[in-house]
Amino acid sequence: MRTAADPRALAAGVREAIWQVDSEVPVPRMRTLEEVLSDSVAQARFQMLLVAVFAAAALALAGFGIYGVVSYAVTRRRTEMGIRMALGAGAAGVLRMVLWQGMRPVLAGLALGVALALAAGRVLHSFLFQVSPRDPVTVSAVALVLLAVAAVAAVLPARRATRVDPMGALRFE
Repeated sequence: MRTAADPRALAAGVREAIWQVDSEVPVPRMRTLEEVLSDSVAQARFQMLLVAVFAAAALALAGFGIYGVVSYAVTRRRTEMGIRMALGAGAAGVLRMVLWQGMRPVLAGLALGVALALAAGRVLHSFLFQVSPRDPVTVSAVALVLLAVAAVAAVLPARRATRVDPMGALRFE
């Protein structure tokens, strides 16, 4: 039944009208089309929510991993950073060097991951709704999000590398 009013308010009247015609007809619980549609996609919605939660967890783990590796590399190379700065390397140069060394594996992994995702597009197609597995906007957005997380994770230890005191780093050894 189509109505401009609230369909739930009319349910009792409709039920009574049906029973006046034939009192033997069972009338199930009346639901709106939105409720029927929502129930029909509930399982797929839950599965996509799980995928989104796991994707967010994977992105966070990737960020923490990149931070940890770059931070460890900066700590291990503290003396090298001090020597570079003592010989005239500016903070911007050290920052650029550490960022490049932290982002190089990310860029290689991203290139490989995008290539594999595009190759596996036929398998992924059955899991996607109204999005092509080769959609350039989606692939670019995912790549940009990963690059942004990796850049933030690498910038923090790289900034710490620019604050190395050359005399303190040389005295440490």
